[in-house]
Amino acid sequence: MAQPVLDEISSSPVPPVISPLTEAEALRLREDFPVLRQQVHGKPLVYLDNAATTQKPQVVIDRITNYYAHENGTVRRGVYKLSEQSTRDFDATRVKVAQMLNAASPSEIIFTRGTTEAINLVAATYGRTFIQAGDEILISAMEHHANLVPWQQLCLEKGATLQVAPITDAGELDMAEFDRLLTDKVKFVAIGHVSNALGTVNPIKAIIEKAHALNIPVLVDGAQSAPHMAVDLQALDCDFFAFSGHKLYGPTGVGVLYGKMKHLEAMPPYQFGGDMIYSVSFEKTTFAKPPAKFEAGTPAIAEVIALGTAVDYVTAIGLDRIGAYENELLTYATARMLEIPEVRLIGTAPEKAGILSFVLQGAHPHDIGTILDREGIALRAGHHCAQPIMQRFGLPATARASFSFYNTRDDIDALVQAVKVVVKLFN
Repeated sequence: MAQPVLDEISSSPVPPVISPLTEAEALRLREDFPVLRQQVHGKPLVYLDNAATTQKPQVVIDRITNYYAHENGTVRRGVYKLSEQSTRDFDATRVKVAQMLNAASPSEIIFTRGTTEAINLVAATYGRTFIQAGDEILISAMEHHANLVPWQQLCLEKGATLQVAPITDAGELDMAEFDRLLTDKVKFVAIGHVSNALGTVNPIKAIIEKAHALNIPVLVDGAQSAPHMAVDLQALDCDFFAFSGHKLYGPTGVGVLYGKMKHLEAMPPYQFGGDMIYSVSFEKTTFAKPPAKFEAGTPAIAEVIALGTAVDYVTAIGLDRIGAYENELLTYATARMLEIPEVRLIGTAPEKAGILSFVLQGAHPHDIGTILDREGIALRAGHHCAQPIMQRFGLPATARASFSFYNTRDDIDALVQAVKVVVKLFN
């Protein structure tokens, strides 16, 4: 009688065993980041603001320097060596990003200035074309401003309604309310993969499946997921995905928008000029196919090429191993911070990435940030460009520690010790 159960178990897919980075590996990798070797106010720098931006490994810095010193040439417009080489390296990054995210084609990868521009691009093109008066756009209450304001403004322009799925006291998306709001009036879902203010990891695959059952496209804001976990776009089946290069150990001023080709082909251009043009006369202009269709003007060539180096760097480490290690750091940090009675954690969802937001009894987060800076610790204090979340928890701001693979338990111990200094000063 037990055999069918055994057969079922034996035929079930076995989840891969992921070996997190070790502390020794983290310490070795830390040596790749020159900025982390300095002292701040006489103390070794402990950098815990990785949700805002990550530090850059020497290979990325060298790539930018070498480009401007020896390779500088515009892309696609020259028949000389520098231009041809820049074009090859620029397009190679597109292939690397597509492979990292398991996109179906490099042509589905569009370079933007960052996550914010990527989401604005979709709102301004897909949104203005396909959202009509009376339609609804569904987001969550944990979105940062970049995945809220573009949809809010689009709704105002088109006479549509912005629906907001609430979150629980733990900072989880209220899926019962999400399901209730996901009606046939909804024509677009835009949702963060990981909350930048709470660290909550949303059940993004289930959300996409629910939306697709009603033929609703889904944009995933991957600003806080792409640098910290393996992302498989074909497995997720999302319609759009956006992230920023500077959060993935690459330069500022460059980001990525992934879009399914069927959407990119149906969307009008975002901006006009440069290589997005196919032909021009005074009577008519025709446009290039994606991705060039959405990359007007001279792109951020050095930044895109250096982003390719950053992709090589994190891919060599293994994004799944990075995620597993950062989860270990989060578990350790959560336990250590809860040793301090005055600490209140904001965002306690069971599924979290390496972000720890907290407040202290009697101390404003800005005071916490300033005092911790004097201890050599860099973390974020503020509303994290997510004011509705702060309002949800009745707070003006939080202090936020966010982790990278180059952080260690010693960094967290230094954070805990510095927080105890703040507690002593304010109590």
